[in-house]
Parts: sequence; structure tokens; C-alpha cells
Amino acid sequence: MDKNLAAVYLLILLVLLGGTALAIFRQVFKTRRVEGTLAQLQKKLSQAQGTAEEYYELGGIYLDKKLYTQAIVNFQKALKAVEQEEQNPENLALIYNGLGYAYFAQEQYDLAIRNYKEALRLYPSYTTALNNVGHAYERKNLTTQALQAYEQVLESEPKNSTAKRRAESLRKRVAT
Repeated sequence: MDKNLAAVYLLILLVLLGGTALAIFRQVFKTRRVEGTLAQLQKKLSQAQGTAEEYYELGGIYLDKKLYTQAIVNFQKALKAVEQEEQNPENLALIYNGLGYAYFAQEQYDLAIRNYKEALRLYPSYTTALNNVGHAYERKNLTTQALQAYEQVLESEPKNSTAKRRAESLRKRVAT
């Protein structure tokens, strides 16, 4: 009986260690892939003018790394590159949303709102940007505007969990 119990504990330990090792290896490979892309983009963009897509991708990597100033610089370069390329409004809206997020992360809410609204002007059904506008209004303690933004999201996406949760929270604040 004791041998069986010891074998079960050992098996459980091996499964846990194997799962942990797998998770670590996946994270290492993901990090290496991102770092490789980062190095490749940095090298390419330091030697020549890049495309809007390349600057956007580099800006996104910087956002993930919480290097917001570098992200802003690259999103602005993406906007300049867009002027030279034919881009559809949806792609341009993605750049403005990323730029807004970088400003939001630096607590520059007015600039964030301006960029989110520009994204919405270009692509009115962009609910992520609308959710982001609501969040920025919340941070500025503009409860009514935030609630309106979340309700707009819910009109087009009634099952949007972020907008539902935030709108309910704001309704409770407004009601009290």
C-alpha cells in the first residue's frame, strides 16, 4: 500500500514537473521569436525606410515590452509611412488605436482619447477603440461620457463582456 502511494505521488510530481517544463519551453520559444522579430525589425528600419506595417509591428512589440515612448515613435513613423502608401481606413485605425494605447499607458488621457477618436472616425465600427475611449474617460472621471461609450459598444456588440462589466459598474456609480 505504501509503495503504491509513493508511486502515485512520484507520478503526480513527474506530471507537474513535465507540465511546468513544457510551459517554460513554450515561453522561452515565444520570447525568442519576439526578440528575433524585434532585432530583425530594428536592424532593417535603422538601415532603410520601412513600411507602415513594419513600424506598426515594431510599435506593438514595444507596447508589449512596456516601452511606450519607443512605441509612440514607431506608431508615428507608421502614420508617416501610410501617407506614402495606399492603406485602407481599418489599417490606419489600428495605428491610431495603438498610439492611443501608448499615450493611455503614460496617463496622457487627452492624447489617448484624441487618437482613439481618430481611429473611430476612420473605422466607426471599431469596438476596441470605443472600449478604449470609455476606459480613458473613466480614468479622467468623466463617468457620463464613459458610460455613453460603453453603451455604444453594447449597441453593436451586445455580448461584449468588457463593455457590459464597465457599463454596469458605471451605472451603479451614477445611481448612487
